[in-house]
Amino acid sequence: MQLSFRTASPGELALAFDDARAYTLAVFDSFAAAGFDDPAAVPRLAHLNPPLWELGYIAWFAEWFVLREAESSNPADAQRASLLTKGDDWFDPNTVPHSARWSLGLPPAGQMKTYCREIKDRVQDKLERIEDDDALLYPFRLALAQEDMRGEALANSLQSLGVILPPELAQRAIPSWAQGEIRFPGGTLHQGVAQGEGFTFDNEQWAHPVYVPAFVMDSTLVSNAQYAEFVADGGYENPHYWSMAGRAWLMTQDCAAPRGWIRSSTGWLCERFGLRIALNGWEPVRHLNLFEAQAYCMWAGRRLPTEAEWEFAVMNGHPAMRWGDLWEWTCSPFEPYPGFEAGPWREYSAPSFVTHQSLRGASFATPERMRWPKMRGFAFPERSQMFVGFRTCAL
Repeated sequence: MQLSFRTASPGELALAFDDARAYTLAVFDSFAAAGFDDPAAVPRLAHLNPPLWELGYIAWFAEWFVLREAESSNPADAQRASLLTKGDDWFDPNTVPHSARWSLGLPPAGQMKTYCREIKDRVQDKLERIEDDDALLYPFRLALAQEDMRGEALANSLQSLGVILPPELAQRAIPSWAQGEIRFPGGTLHQGVAQGEGFTFDNEQWAHPVYVPAFVMDSTLVSNAQYAEFVADGGYENPHYWSMAGRAWLMTQDCAAPRGWIRSSTGWLCERFGLRIALNGWEPVRHLNLFEAQAYCMWAGRRLPTEAEWEFAVMNGHPAMRWGDLWEWTCSPFEPYPGFEAGPWREYSAPSFVTHQSLRGASFATPERMRWPKMRGFAFPERSQMFVGFRTCAL
């Protein structure tokens, strides 16, 4: 396992920036090969950005917090100007709405890559002269984490746009794991991150005791084969299995199976990165929203885990507990921990509280250095474009 970005030294961070940027460019080149380097060719979808905009935004974010030494994401907080004359006009998400990112008149890909290379070189040059101190390294670790998270978002977009995977991602296969249950005795969980553990996101602060009653949880994620039984039993047609919000969502959809599933004379097929392949029954079911996960649980006589149960189970270290193949829905709304204060990246968490649902874990597209049982993901309940699945608990 790679070293966590949260405690990486200046030298380790410099190498990680090389690794992250190589991946970012490889994914971008996959988009370019399919013609999606031109924003005008990219469908205007609510869950993605034009890849060219993403490429520039990744570099701009690192420039903003590391090179321009902004104390926060407030548009007035940068200490110096961007290397790009119109950098803030193009890439500051506080002032550039999502709908405008297709028509900004961005520089062509070659010029954008030059900007990305210059920013990375200057960030690494600055790392050579900085002390190994958590406070001083905070903006560097934040910029690296942001690039890794945007890299995963770009991988989601590859799937959405039907683009073939680059080798860097194609080799990250999801293995087969035996199904089973684990009984956890419960106890007190120190949920969240304690001060002094290196970099933390604001929504992870700070560690606080939570009592978790005994519970029984699946050791692995629900599989395609298991979910197919729910589909075959009329799961999408029976309103009894769906919450009120789930029924409202279902009324707006024309679906009777998960995103990307296709019926054939020989069984289910699925769409994976521009390819139509046979659905593997043993793989974890992916691209489900919260409502679909809840409906399956109602049908199966099970329930989703709470955030605290999920963290307790993974921190327990049980050898049969498998996680990290897909992000996982929990039954917990995304809410702040006690005493929450927004961090320098002010928009990372606070605008999503209550309206979003908590996700836990990681996916095959999550870099190893980002994986940690205490990291919190979050998404709108109706979203299913991410690499997300779920596991269940006994009632």
